[in-house]
Amino acid sequence: MADKIRIGVIGVGMIGKSHIGGYKGIGEAEVVAVADLNQDEAKKVAAEHGIPDVYANFRDILARDDIDAVDVCLHNNLHAPVTIEALRAGKHVYCEKPMAGSYYDARAMLDCARETGQKLSIQLATLFSSEHKTAKRLIAGGALGKIYYARSFGHRRRGRVWVDGYGTPAFVQKKTAAGGALYDMGIYHMAQVMDLLGNPAIETVTGATYQEIPMYEDRAKLAGFDVEELGLGFVRLAGGITLDIEESWAIHYDGSESSKILGSQGGLKLAPLTYFSTVNDVEASAGLDLGSADYRWHQCEPDYKNYDGNQQHWVAALTGKCELLPTAEIALNVALISEGIYRSTALGREVTKAEIDEATVSTALAL
Repeated sequence: MADKIRIGVIGVGMIGKSHIGGYKGIGEAEVVAVADLNQDEAKKVAAEHGIPDVYANFRDILARDDIDAVDVCLHNNLHAPVTIEALRAGKHVYCEKPMAGSYYDARAMLDCARETGQKLSIQLATLFSSEHKTAKRLIAGGALGKIYYARSFGHRRRGRVWVDGYGTPAFVQKKTAAGGALYDMGIYHMAQVMDLLGNPAIETVTGATYQEIPMYEDRAKLAGFDVEELGLGFVRLAGGITLDIEESWAIHYDGSESSKILGSQGGLKLAPLTYFSTVNDVEASAGLDLGSADYRWHQCEPDYKNYDGNQQHWVAALTGKCELLPTAEIALNVALISEGIYRSTALGREVTKAEIDEATVSTALAL
């Protein structure tokens, strides 16, 4: 691959601006074009960051032979059609989370990447945290023994998009966002746990979703809010592992709990990262010195810096410095779990992977 990756960013809203800022600190990356229907905002962002070319139509970026990759920063139900078109145009794709608005569309994205041979990565920030990378080492070293249970937990006391004061209504409407708490924040926590488990196959999903807590009347009226503020799930995974899920945008409870991974020889609480085991028949709970270990690994392991963050890793993989982590495969399994929770809620019973495979449909918006 080239020493410098030339990137086009599609969408310059809140997420697009964040991604553009992220590339500023990566020497091997150069954002050379942006595309957005809002031309005034696109021109403003381009001027602020010294980006030479601005388009209203994302296909103008795809038509350029001098652009290596695109970064898709659009609403969830636009991820699949834009990503698939970009892959077929010969571009590598970095896509904002969640992977897509439905399991059907996420599966189509990964299938297209495999068919075209282009690289596809999904923004999964939790996989690059010091806590996650340390937990992964502990698990790989056998500190937990045989893993049999995990929990994915995410909490906001009152943090629904738009109706609680930030973002735009499009984030809480199925037609654009497809889902609520599970898609917005749950993707991060479920992806982290699934990666630590080795991304096992999904067998069955049981779940329930809720939207019960009152909203400001004026905000509710403008929102068209039709997604969940609380998502719950229980998943049976291959190898006899079980996973339960609690993800809230709004709930009358504190955030004292945490995601966790439990095994026969030890357990991990992920926030803050804590190790539990038995030493000489005495129960032990240990905090971990992440700062010291992170410093040492950066000094002593030349490859470690390629996993400092999503975008750093993405560019490092494109320049041949490391293998791309399977974020698309992990995000696809999370999409399957999320859709399983929605389908279980609708049917009032447990659903199998085969049922989800058969029933899933595209929610992608027409381009």
